[in-house]
Amino acid sequence: MQIDKILEILSYTIPSVITGGVAYYFFVKHVSHEENRRRFYLHKENQKQSFPLRLQAYERMILFLERVNPNKLLLREIPISEDKTVYIQQLVNNVEQEFEHNLSQQIYMTDKCWNMIVTAKNATLQLLRNKTASVAVKTSKELQEAVLKEGINDSYPSYAAIKFIKTEVADLF
Repeated sequence: MQIDKILEILSYTIPSVITGGVAYYFFVKHVSHEENRRRFYLHKENQKQSFPLRLQAYERMILFLERVNPNKLLLREIPISEDKTVYIQQLVNNVEQEFEHNLSQQIYMTDKCWNMIVTAKNATLQLLRNKTASVAVKTSKELQEAVLKEGINDSYPSYAAIKFIKTEVADLF
């Protein structure tokens, strides 16, 4: 008789445990699915808000690269003396100031893009310093001419960075 009671209890308990287990499994799956869905919509909403900021950052960095392009930089920054070292310092300060002004834009860009911009800036400064170190260049006017001639023969570093930014922005759409 004892075994009959145990079997009767088990006959009610086992289906209840199985039903409870299945219900628990589906409940956990449902909660997980809802959490993922909520996370997706939250991410989508954040994208809507951050997308214009990202585009603005890319725009600002293209403007930076255009401003430090030696063609435009040398025409904008007029030498205050004939001394080429004073002029190169003026140009370097201008480029560094422009860069520091846009430093915060890196949070909206990929690391690869930001590294490309930094490389273009450094290559531009190196180009200016190399022309200043040249023995043939004695005055600030000769420095301007030498750098501008360099752009005719070869493209400036900012062109490659601008092209990279344009490609990266095109991939956003």
